[in-house]
Amino acid sequence: MTLPKLHVAVLMGGWSNERPVSLMSGEGVAEALESKGHKVTRIDMGRDVALKLAEAKPDVVFNALHGTPGEDGTVQGMMDLMGLTYTHSGLATSVVAIDKELTKQALVPHGVPMPGGRIVETAELYERDPLPRPYVLKPVNEGSSVGVAIVTDAGNYGNPIARDAKGPWQEFDRLLAEPFIRGLELTTAVLGDKALLVTELRPKSGFYDFESKYTDGMTDHICPAEIPDEIAEACKAIALQAHRLLGCRGTSRSDFRWDDERGVEGLFLLEVNTQPGMTALSLVPEQARHLGMDYPDLVEAIIAEALADAKARGGEGAE
Repeated sequence: MTLPKLHVAVLMGGWSNERPVSLMSGEGVAEALESKGHKVTRIDMGRDVALKLAEAKPDVVFNALHGTPGEDGTVQGMMDLMGLTYTHSGLATSVVAIDKELTKQALVPHGVPMPGGRIVETAELYERDPLPRPYVLKPVNEGSSVGVAIVTDAGNYGNPIARDAKGPWQEFDRLLAEPFIRGLELTTAVLGDKALLVTELRPKSGFYDFESKYTDGMTDHICPAEIPDEIAEACKAIALQAHRLLGCRGTSRSDFRWDDERGVEGLFLLEVNTQPGMTALSLVPEQARHLGMDYPDLVEAIIAEALADAKARGGEGAE
């Protein structure tokens, strides 16, 4: 699809923990669109976002927000009501995919391999471990490894976890507890209806947390990953299956852990990101580049799918 020259509103910023990443993503997108000759209105989302969008009257909105309320269905619902065409997934998909518990409920019955575990009340952690150590604690509805803790026997959180130990239990009332899966961190991007590549992420210290993701030089990206073909194909198949089952649009990114001592049985999907980062260090642009698609073309491809999807649904920007 060849794009005409468009007026694109790039929605970025917001007030989630991922605001700095969103600002970097949004500026990168805006510059790429301007390099292609499109008119761009940058909008740093505040409580007056609806007014700013109404005043801008864009042909399409590029949603470069990460976390809540830009990735959880809130902004999507607002733009649906306004009749705006926008990139990435719609309201229903966003509500489910931002919530790790709902994502499991949607995917596991269809055979998608995901770790076990359960939701725990934070107060319970100060009395007993919810799972045998080692295990992982993470917020139910945050992305970019925000608030993730790996609890081990050798860790310094205490046993049971001490109330004054720094961790996600100090910020969230409920957490998802999952068994820790040893092995490799893998990720696969989907663009449109095609899985791209598999990247292995090797943090130089600790694990692939928020700082490792967005600090240059702290994580090595092995793209394509140096893994057996059957594991690479399994990652791509699962990522595409999850993208379709959740009803994702545009692009998504599926994150995996692979226990390389167990073969394909050791591969587990951790989560699906419906609005993956578009920064210089982000994984979707990197995978697209390895396949011969430069950054501005990737941005246009995401917009082209949003326009085509809106046209297929009768010209409405809503789900």
